[in-house]
Amino acid sequence: MLEYNLPRYLPSAEELPDSDDAPVDNELQELIPGLLKAILLILWAERMDWFFGVDMGIYYHPDEPPIVPDGFLSLGVERFYDEELRPSYVLWDENVVPILALEVVSQNYRKEYTTKLDQYAELGVLYYVIYSSRRRRKPRLEVHKLVNGQYQLQLGNPVWLPEIGLGIGCERGNYSGVTREWLYWYNEEGKRYPTPKEQIQQEAQRAQQETQRAQQAEQRAQQAEQRAQQLAEQLRALGIDPDNLG
Repeated sequence: MLEYNLPRYLPSAEELPDSDDAPVDNELQELIPGLLKAILLILWAERMDWFFGVDMGIYYHPDEPPIVPDGFLSLGVERFYDEELRPSYVLWDENVVPILALEVVSQNYRKEYTTKLDQYAELGVLYYVIYSSRRRRKPRLEVHKLVNGQYQLQLGNPVWLPEIGLGIGCERGNYSGVTREWLYWYNEEGKRYPTPKEQIQQEAQRAQQETQRAQQAEQRAQQAEQRAQQLAEQLRALGIDPDNLG
């Protein structure tokens, strides 16, 4: 919830710019959060109390430019509030601070480890996730948790986020036709949730297995009927009417 003073009269989301007009400088800045959102759309399909923004401005004060993470997750808000969808995320309208913010570090460093870290901490974002595929000596994925106003680095891959009920981590996989390391959601046991394509493939495989089982059952029934007919013919050859057996 918001805990700082704001002006009395505030603009709505429709009256504010819907972006900072700064284009992403790396395709991964769209694809990585896009994959996380796509998985949630399947995983939380029945839930309407969450929102995942991709490259969307978060307004915290009407006289300040928005913070624009590559991705962010809010819980306890309306997933859709009208058919036009959200042009931006306005804190004094939503009244809920995002619980997670994601930054994908590109070749052009944007102060993800300094200024933005301080901004998200001041805003009260519980989890700040930074991913940099170019790192060699340090972890490529960092998950920071806000504890007493300061971010503390969480260890492990994936990292379990109990307040969200999901884990987040990275591993190699294929998405959008590209095989590389991606970020995924995980369950508490560390098992990765499938991507939409994997979900479709799994459903198709299950349907195929069910069809095969049905075909095998039909084949066994046909074989049983053939054996019964053969037995009946043998009985008739011995002068026994199988239809009058009591």
